[in-house]
Amino acid sequence: MNALFKNKKFYFCRLELMNFFMKRTTLLTVVCFLLLPAAWAGGVLTNANQSAQYIRMLSRNASTDIDAVYFNPAGLIKMEDGWHFAFYSQTIFQNKTVDSQFPLLNDGLYEGEVTIPVFPTAFAVYKKNDWAFSFGLGPNSGGGTADFDRGLASFEIPISKVVPALAGLKQLDPALDVQGYNADLSFEGSSVFWGIQLGATYKVNEVLSVYGGLRYLPSTNDYSGTIRNIQVNVGGNMTPAAAFLTQTSGMLSVKSDQLAGAAQGLQPLIDNGAGSFTLDQLEQNGYIDATQRTQIEGGLMSLGYSQEQIDVLNVNQAQTGFSQTSAVLAGTATSLGEKAGDLEDKEVDTKQKGTGFTPMIGVNISPIENLNIAVRYEMKTTLKLTNETEVDDLGLFPDGAESRSDIPAVLALGVGYKAKDWLEAQLSYSRYFDDQVGWGHNVRDLAIWKDVDPTKIRNREIDHNYWELALGLQFNLSDKFAVSVGGMRSNAGIAPSWQSDFGFSNPSHTGAFGISWKLADRLTLDAGFSNTFYEDQEVTFTDPDLPDYNDIYKKTTTNVAVGLSYSIF
Repeated sequence: MNALFKNKKFYFCRLELMNFFMKRTTLLTVVCFLLLPAAWAGGVLTNANQSAQYIRMLSRNASTDIDAVYFNPAGLIKMEDGWHFAFYSQTIFQNKTVDSQFPLLNDGLYEGEVTIPVFPTAFAVYKKNDWAFSFGLGPNSGGGTADFDRGLASFEIPISKVVPALAGLKQLDPALDVQGYNADLSFEGSSVFWGIQLGATYKVNEVLSVYGGLRYLPSTNDYSGTIRNIQVNVGGNMTPAAAFLTQTSGMLSVKSDQLAGAAQGLQPLIDNGAGSFTLDQLEQNGYIDATQRTQIEGGLMSLGYSQEQIDVLNVNQAQTGFSQTSAVLAGTATSLGEKAGDLEDKEVDTKQKGTGFTPMIGVNISPIENLNIAVRYEMKTTLKLTNETEVDDLGLFPDGAESRSDIPAVLALGVGYKAKDWLEAQLSYSRYFDDQVGWGHNVRDLAIWKDVDPTKIRNREIDHNYWELALGLQFNLSDKFAVSVGGMRSNAGIAPSWQSDFGFSNPSHTGAFGISWKLADRLTLDAGFSNTFYEDQEVTFTDPDLPDYNDIYKKTTTNVAVGLSYSIF
């Protein structure tokens, strides 16, 4: 008999799984605000696409043209005396695809689009004798808006678990059969860390020049997300989830009270010494009549007992069954009522703002004619962001709260060589010291494990620092017109624990081509096109309730750039 009651108790405890599943829905919008600014070319955070010349060649670390303001500021001493100005604009298209194989999702394919109509950069240089003073402006990180109109898998996975969490309700009432779910999820995030750069270059001798400068970074992240119209499919009809939980909570409360009343109604029989009697013995000895016996049997049958099981129960056991089930139903009713609010519409609208400073140094060496060797080092940027929150339905982003978003140091090496009057080559290597900064927790882990087992939440780790190797060739078809091509290999060096649908980085190959056209003696047009081919990344995640599953992350980026440079000698 004890085993029988353990089985019934287990059945009703299935309803208490609501506490286990539903508490995670409060994480749906916290995770979307842990997104990092995107980099369009360069390290995980750093934008290296700072000129049209870069887009047409991909290798500019040894530049001695005006875009050397960013890529090789020590090489600016090679420019002619006078004023030099340049303005560039890029149009960038990026598609991000998350293919999640989590088995409970309605559709595991999520697509995000990033379109940047104008990605501007500007440079100015004043060169006089042994000195050059330079100014640069451009998005050092971010610069676009990502739009995921269906949200992301990490938004939806906790909602998808509502269905199995409510499966036990069908055994109470077939009309409460929860068969599926639906929800309207959206996320939009934009980020731009502007780089405002000032520096000075000094010619030590005919071979060596040096540079020192500082970049100021006013930075803004702007995030908005909504979770609306969460519904469950009950008996083939879509029903607002919050209303269903509230209604079901009320029904379970009534049922709990009825069972508590049934248990209390048996107490006089126990007090009169009939606790060990079966229902048949109670009726035979005149403690109850046939109508009362039928009522008690009906109550036990509502708990799922068969007539054969009821026939062997004594009064003490029947009262225990009513009391235990009443308590479980009361707890489940309370839980459902409390969690109904979690399934109401939610919205968060917040900005994060801050500033940082990046010290920079550079060296340019010209050991022989037509050969240029360049080194640039950007130090780590300490960046603290402060919340400016307009709407925060979940109370997760208090206005004025601070967080860190440091930018790693960068080492850039370049070699430029003019082999012939008609051929110029540049080889560039860049290394981004991503292991210098903290990347926080894996966001998928945070969404799934925070309220279950926080020890399962992994830190986002770096296996080795991000590097890029690029070769660019320029073919001078005449004194006024040149064409160029370039190729680059990038390896992010990140560990699997770094990856999630909220931020992923893929090894890639990039190809580029473009033109340089000298429209006049002092005016030059540069234009370029590049396309980045990313390797798909497959990442395995664990789940407390289901077997391990994989996400596949895909990405493409296309960039078109044009710019004008003008000199006043």
